Amino acid sequence: MSELSRRNLLGATAAAGTLAAASAAAPGFAQSGQPQWGPGPAPLLGSELPSFRYPLGEKPAKTYPGGWAKEATVAEFPVSDKLAGVLMQLAPGGLRELHWHANAAEWAYVLKGRCRVTTIDPQNRSQIADFGPGDVWYFPRGFGHSIEGIGPEDCLFILVFDNGYFSEFGTFSITDWLAHTPPEVLAKTFGVPAQSFAPFPKDEVYIAKGPVPPPLPAEPAPGSLASGPLTHRYQLLAQRPETFAGGTLRVVSEREFPISRTVTGAILRINPGGLRELHWHPNADEWQYYIAGRGRMTVFGSHGRARTEEFSAGDVGYVPTGYGHYIENTGSEDLEILIAFNNGTYEAINITAWMAANPRLLLATNFGVPESTFEKFPHREVVIPEGKR
Repeated sequence: MSELSRRNLLGATAAAGTLAAASAAAPGFAQSGQPQWGPGPAPLLGSELPSFRYPLGEKPAKTYPGGWAKEATVAEFPVSDKLAGVLMQLAPGGLRELHWHANAAEWAYVLKGRCRVTTIDPQNRSQIADFGPGDVWYFPRGFGHSIEGIGPEDCLFILVFDNGYFSEFGTFSITDWLAHTPPEVLAKTFGVPAQSFAPFPKDEVYIAKGPVPPPLPAEPAPGSLASGPLTHRYQLLAQRPETFAGGTLRVVSEREFPISRTVTGAILRINPGGLRELHWHPNADEWQYYIAGRGRMTVFGSHGRARTEEFSAGDVGYVPTGYGHYIENTGSEDLEILIAFNNGTYEAINITAWMAANPRLLLATNFGVPESTFEKFPHREVVIPEGKR
């Protein structure tokens, strides 16, 4: 059994136990044992599905002395109400200033370049670590942090937040806060003269520009999170991928990265002509950033509703919880996609595994075709078939 199969089996077993307990105890469950879903996001309620594509790469960035940023929140991409993302680039010495997010955890993936990240948790434990291409960080909601480009080239990374509304509410910057605090109060807080704060910025800086910091010392500072399960760094590209006929899949969930309790990340690579087979995720919405290549995604939303859209590098895709979908590589190079789910546990149900788990007679009855039709169908999950061009 593949690692992915074990993930799905464990996830399905846990989900079944949770659902049974909830059905017995919670009045919010219907007689059938299924949860009574309330109204979904408004864009999903129509007779036709909305667009699940947002061309983030084509949008203008907001520029600062030390870098730039552009975002895809529910304000720009209405269907993405559970997850939001930011594409950010920092020049060497560029600093995304000290800040925290009051209503969202932050999960990030470095696309190119190198950066240094600092963080502090509610126990006043700190960590300073350097990140390079393929590295992931995660900050729980409310943890203070900063990001700094350390060169020699610009650092480009994707930030994913487990709340589609994070940008509108709840991002707090240290310059903005101090600019709106009386100098006398700051003097009492820090034990320095009030005039010390006269040259401080009068508005939010967001991305500053300064010198490139020196290398980190060999020995971490006392009391820092230098090692152990709660560190904020995970090397996703160093992970051995699951390999299939048509591509590879790397998944980092809370199991591999214990601090990442609300987000699972993945790197999906599909060979030319390959396909991420028909599947759905029972426990999470899916947020995608297309890193390289060209692809086509079809999303199925029940009641005869399906939507097919073309994607290329720089695009963002989105799939709501439980919506069936598949992704094809329509280009001549590998299709590479960064994926984030708003759940620390990875769950996926693939159509090949589902059909292989049912008797052929049942399938014949279901589809109204001879039982022999299914003799050559796969006997196990395929995940990424090779496909034919």
